[in-house]
Amino acid sequence: MAAAVANPVSTTPQPSVPGLNGSTNPTVTATTTASNPTNNSSTNPPANQQKSTTSKPAAEPRRVRFNVGSKYHVMDVIGEGAYGVVCSAVHRPTGQKVAIKKITPFDHSMFCLRTLRELKLLKYFQEQNVSENIISIVDIIRPATLESFKEVYLIQELMETDMHRVIRTQDLSDDHCQYFIYQTLRALKALHSADVIHRDLKPSNLLLNANCDLKVCDFGLARSVRTAEQDTGFMTEYVATRWYRAPEIMLTFKQYTKAIDVWSVGCILAEMLSGRPLFPGRDYHHQLTLILDVLGTPTLEEFYAINSRRSRDYIRALPFRKKRAFNVLYPNASALAIDFLTKTLTFDPKKRLTVEEALEHPYLEAYHDPDDEPVAPPLDEDFFAFDRQKDDISREELKKLLFDEIESFQPLA
Repeated sequence: MAAAVANPVSTTPQPSVPGLNGSTNPTVTATTTASNPTNNSSTNPPANQQKSTTSKPAAEPRRVRFNVGSKYHVMDVIGEGAYGVVCSAVHRPTGQKVAIKKITPFDHSMFCLRTLRELKLLKYFQEQNVSENIISIVDIIRPATLESFKEVYLIQELMETDMHRVIRTQDLSDDHCQYFIYQTLRALKALHSADVIHRDLKPSNLLLNANCDLKVCDFGLARSVRTAEQDTGFMTEYVATRWYRAPEIMLTFKQYTKAIDVWSVGCILAEMLSGRPLFPGRDYHHQLTLILDVLGTPTLEEFYAINSRRSRDYIRALPFRKKRAFNVLYPNASALAIDFLTKTLTFDPKKRLTVEEALEHPYLEAYHDPDDEPVAPPLDEDFFAFDRQKDDISREELKKLLFDEIESFQPLA
């Protein structure tokens, strides 16, 4: 199979709603993109389109080989992660611009698991026709044989930027905030109806186009609710970005629910309103301190919902904190935006809005249409069987599962 070389990723600051680098010369040199400082680089999932990552400018640009055949003209590297690289490309027969995600997952079983989760879920939501606000797979490069299967190449929609970049480069109007949050919740409704928790919602995982279309990406940490209930090791792989992590994750509550994702949505809205993260914790203790500085000391009911004795002892030793009003923190936000924040950023996950309730909130009244908000059937009980068996399944077995998923993929028409 022919190999193409992508231009290195660029460090040049991008405009707020950028077009992609128009160069078609694969030998053109570029520099690296600034990164989201909240990412944990040692455990990042593979890169997504326009997703920034932490890196220092290289002394000599690195070119990346993409073994994608002659159908695609590979252009520029536009994102990079711990075990993946994304380039922009053109599908020669149609002229369609696409993103090609190259994943090299076979060095570690955890990378295989994440790639398999993402591939299975994206396929499922496409098959259910509920992926309007979920990144789609246009095609997959099929490996010739299982033995020669070294890399995964996902051909995806090309998005122009992500929410992290937009927030950092421009002020968003309240209308923008409403529309972006609505689309995020619309995607979450599809996920949650299928009993799937995303677990890693953050601005850089919300991809955008210049016309304000939004797509949720990066499903490598997603899990089914049933898996979460049955698997005592549910959170052992939970190394997602700290700033958007719900308090029940920080404090080891008795149960983890879909409310994890709703907390992240509240954090994202707060960041859209101010241009700054709401809870930019430096470490676990600082993160928890920032959350309690805003939400106040937990009530007795909330306190005893915390499963970890160590966490309870830690909170008991802290000074009493009064709750701070969101309208004081965000004086320029509308009353409806403040109410939405108040109801999505609750310490107790049981008191948090569900996705359906969030969509029905008056803040999103201009966009909410229950007849146009897709739902998916709940996942089959065996969908995540490989996750339940992950301690007993080998890398070679995971590789075969990935190979079979790719072989069964039907390209978008």
